[in-house]
Amino acid sequence: MISLPALMSQLLLGLVNGSFYAILSLGLAVIFGLLNVINFAHGALFMMGAILSWMAMQYFGINYWVMLIAAPIIVGAFGILIERLLLRWIYKLDHLYGLLLTLGLTLLLEGAFRSVYGVSGLAYSPPEALRGATNLGFMYMPNYRGWVVVASLAVCFATWFAIEKTRLGAYLRAGTENPRLVEAFGVNVPLMVTLTYGFGVALAAFAGVLAAPVIQVTPLMGQNLIIVVFAVVVIGGMGSIMGAILTGLGLGVIEGLTKVFYPEASSTVVFVIMVIVLLIRPAGLFGTEK
Repeated sequence: MISLPALMSQLLLGLVNGSFYAILSLGLAVIFGLLNVINFAHGALFMMGAILSWMAMQYFGINYWVMLIAAPIIVGAFGILIERLLLRWIYKLDHLYGLLLTLGLTLLLEGAFRSVYGVSGLAYSPPEALRGATNLGFMYMPNYRGWVVVASLAVCFATWFAIEKTRLGAYLRAGTENPRLVEAFGVNVPLMVTLTYGFGVALAAFAGVLAAPVIQVTPLMGQNLIIVVFAVVVIGGMGSIMGAILTGLGLGVIEGLTKVFYPEASSTVVFVIMVIVLLIRPAGLFGTEK
C-alpha cells in the first residue's frame, strides 16, 4: 500500500521534471515551428545555463537571482552568433543538415566543458530565500521545487501568449509562411528569425539555471534530458507551442506516477507513449497534418 505522502512526493517530483520538460520542449518547439530547424544543441545550451550560474557563484560571487536573468541573456547572445554564423546557411536544406550541425555543436560544447570540469557533479545550493520546506498537511514540499514549478509555468504561458496572441507573434508566424510578404510591410525578417533562435536557446538556459540546485551540474547533464524532451515535442506535435507545454507537464506527472506503481518502466514510459501516439496520430496530439 502506497502512503499518501509518498504518492504526493512522487507527484511533486514528476511535476518538477515535467516543468523542465515543458520549458525545454517549448524552446525546441519555438525554434522548429518558426525556423524549421531541429536544434539538437538544446541540451548543451541547457547545460551552459547551469554551468554559467555555477561559475558566476564560484568565481565571482554572483548570486542565483542575477544569473536567472543573466545566463539566458548570455546564452541567447551565443545562440544569435550560432544562427548568424552557421544556421542561416542551411535553412533551405533538408532538416537532417540542421540536426547534424547542432549535434556537432553539442559535442564541441560538451567536450570543451568536460575538459575543464570533468564529468563529476558540481554542487550548487538553492538561494537562501527558497531553502527549507513548507508543511502542506499531508507532506512537506521543498520550497525550491515549488518555485521551479511556478517559474516554469509563468515563463511557458507568457511565451505562449506572446507568440499566439500578440502582433509580434503574428509577424513571427507569418514570417515563416511568407517572408517576402512580411518584408513588404517593413519587417526585418532575417533579424526576427535570429532573435527567435536566440530566445529559444535562452529558454534552455533559463531551465538550466532552474535545474542547477536540483540536478547536479555537469557537462553531460543535458544528455539525460534532451532525448526525453525530443520525445515530448514529438508527442505534443512538432512546432506546437501549447502542445509542448501541456505534454511536458503531463508526461512528467505520468513518469512520476510510474515510479510509484511500476518503477522498472519509469525510464521508458515516455517512449512507449510516443510510439502509441505516433501510431494513432502521426502529427502528435496537438500537431496538424500537412
